[in-house]
Amino acid sequence: MHYSLSAGSIGLYSWTHGLIPPPSSSSSSSSPPSSSASAFCPINPSSRHIVERQSRMLNFRVEYRQRSVELVVEEGSTVGEIKQILETELGVPVSKMQLKGWKSGDVSDSMVLRSLHLPKNNSLYVLTPDIAPTASTSKNSALQDSLNQNFLLVISHREAQRDYNLNFPGSRTIQEVKRNISDLTNIPVRHQQWEGWPASASDDSMTLALSGISYPCHHLSVCRRSSPANAQEPTEECADVHMISDSEGDDYEDASEFGVDDSEMFGVGSSSCRKSPMSTHCSINLQIQHVKPDHIIIFVPFAVPENSENETDALIHFTSEFSSRYGETHPMFFIGSLEAASQEAFHGKARDRKLLAIYLHNDDSVLSNVFCSQMMCADSIVSYLSQNFITWAWDVTKEANKSRLLTMCTRHFGSVVTQTIRTYTTDQFPLLLIVMGKRTSNEVLNVIQVDELMMRLMGAMEIFTAQQQEDIKDEDEREAREMVKREQDEAYRLSLEADRKKREAQEREEAEQFRLEQMRKEQEEEKEAIRLSLEQALPPEPDEESGEQISKLRIRTPSGEFLERRFLGSCKLQVLFDFVASKGYPFEEFKLLTTFPRRNITQLDPGSTLLEAKLFPQETLFLEAKE
Repeated sequence: MHYSLSAGSIGLYSWTHGLIPPPSSSSSSSSPPSSSASAFCPINPSSRHIVERQSRMLNFRVEYRQRSVELVVEEGSTVGEIKQILETELGVPVSKMQLKGWKSGDVSDSMVLRSLHLPKNNSLYVLTPDIAPTASTSKNSALQDSLNQNFLLVISHREAQRDYNLNFPGSRTIQEVKRNISDLTNIPVRHQQWEGWPASASDDSMTLALSGISYPCHHLSVCRRSSPANAQEPTEECADVHMISDSEGDDYEDASEFGVDDSEMFGVGSSSCRKSPMSTHCSINLQIQHVKPDHIIIFVPFAVPENSENETDALIHFTSEFSSRYGETHPMFFIGSLEAASQEAFHGKARDRKLLAIYLHNDDSVLSNVFCSQMMCADSIVSYLSQNFITWAWDVTKEANKSRLLTMCTRHFGSVVTQTIRTYTTDQFPLLLIVMGKRTSNEVLNVIQVDELMMRLMGAMEIFTAQQQEDIKDEDEREAREMVKREQDEAYRLSLEADRKKREAQEREEAEQFRLEQMRKEQEEEKEAIRLSLEQALPPEPDEESGEQISKLRIRTPSGEFLERRFLGSCKLQVLFDFVASKGYPFEEFKLLTTFPRRNITQLDPGSTLLEAKLFPQETLFLEAKE
C-alpha cells in the first residue's frame, strides 16, 4: 500500500520547516535554529528573503512480520509522522513500535528526515517486542517447517548386520518408510519387527514430522518377526527362512479332495507313527541349523508326532527322522518352495548358477532304503551334489503329496515333465530329476533312477558346463559393454559438472559485479542527497550594493575550473565549507588552501568568520584532495 505525506501549499516555503524564523518574529528575539548535521551552520538572521523551493520526496518500504507498507513522504517530515501512518495501517500503537533500519542508528520521533541525509529509496522494518505473534501463526509455521525438514534414519538390519542411512522428508509416512525397507531387505511389512520408534508413533499413517522421532537423525533397527518356536531355542545359530507353500493358486487346496486325511499327507511306511494335520496354505518361519548358502534344503516330514502343534515342529521332526535313519552324512536339502529353489539355482550370475536336483522319495518302494543309505548318503555323491547342485526333496508316498508335486511341476516345467513322472510306478522310485535353467524356461535334462546315479550326474554336469560357459561368455561381453557405457556416462557427468561449476562461477562473478554497482549507485545517491541538502541550506548570496561588508571569494577546483561567490564578511567558515561541499567537494575529501601565504583554511575553526580568517574583501583559494 502506498502513502504520501505532504504539508500542503505552505510546505513550499522553507520557513515552515524550521530553516529560518517566521517573518513576523523580530531579529532580536529570534535565535537561528541549529541543524543536527555537522555539515550545516547557523543561518544569519538577517537573511529572511528565501526563494521558494520544491521539497524532495523520499520513498520508504517498511516490513512488519508478513506485511509490507510503502510510503512517499516529504523530506521535511519527521520520524514520528511516519510512525503515525504505520499505526493506522498496521494497527500497532506508536508507543509499542520500534522503527529500525536507519543508517545512522536509532533516531527520535522528532527527528526531521532532511537532517538524516537519506537517499531517495529507503528500507525500514518494524519491531514489536511487547506484542507476541498469535498462537495459530506460530503453530502453523512450526508445523510447515517440520514437514519441510529432512530426517536421517539410520536403520540397522540385524540379520544382515547392515546399516542403511536413508533421508526422508518430514511429510513421508511411517508406512512409506516400512515399504522402502521391505524393498531393501525383502522382509514384508507384516513380518517386520521394529525397535526405536517413539511411543507417539502408534499409527503407520502418521508423518515423520508428527511421529516424535529425533531431528535431524534417528536410529532404528528391524528384523523378521520370530515365531514362537524360535523363542524356545534362542542359543542356536539359526537362519530365518520364510517358506510359502507351492500349493497356493493350484487346484489341490485340501487333501480331502483325494480321499486322504490331512494327517496322512506327509507320511512314511511305518504305521506306528500317527501324523498330525498340516495346512497347505501357511507361511512358516522355520528355525534350522546354520548351513552354507549352496547347501540348502526344502523337505517335507516323514512323520509328525501326535502332540505336534505347528508346522515348524513337523519340519524339524522330519529332518531329525531322516538323519536318524540314514546318518548325519546326507545331501543338504534346500528349505523353501520349489520356486525358491529354482531362483537360488538359476537366477544368479552365470558363474554362480547350478543345476537343480529334485529328489522324489517314496517309502512304499523297496529300493528307497537301499538308495538313501548306500547311494544318496555316500560321501562322493554328497560332495558332488553339494558342489554342483541345489538339492530339493519331496515325499510322494501319499497320493495327495504326489498330486501336489505334479501341479508344481506343471507350473514350473510344463506338462511333459508331469506326464513323465506319472509313468513311473512305485517300485521305480526314488527318482532324481536334474533341471537346468535357461534364459526363458527350465529344462529337465535327466530323470535318474537307482542305477547309474553317478554316471548320469556327471553326464548332466557336462551338458550344464557347456551351457554355463556360453552364458559366462555372453555375460562377460554384456558386462564389458556396460563398463564402456558406464565410463562414457561418467565422462559425460564430469563434463556436465565442469560446465556447471564454470557457469556457477560466472554467475557469482556477475552477481558480485551487480552488487558492487548497486553499492556504488547507493553511495552516489547518498552523496547527492547530502549535496542537495547543503545547497538548500545555504544563505542567499548578498548583493554588492547591500551596504554590508562583502567578501568575494574565487576558488579553483582540481579540474581547473573556478567557483565564484559573494559572502557576508560576518559569515562563518562553515558556510564556505558547505558551499564547496554543495559543488561536489566534501570537507572529508578535500582541503581548502590560500595561494600566498599558503594556509590550510580547513584546519581553522569552522565557527570563525571570514573577517577573522582574513578572507576579506576578496581572496583566491584552491582545492586540493586530501592524502
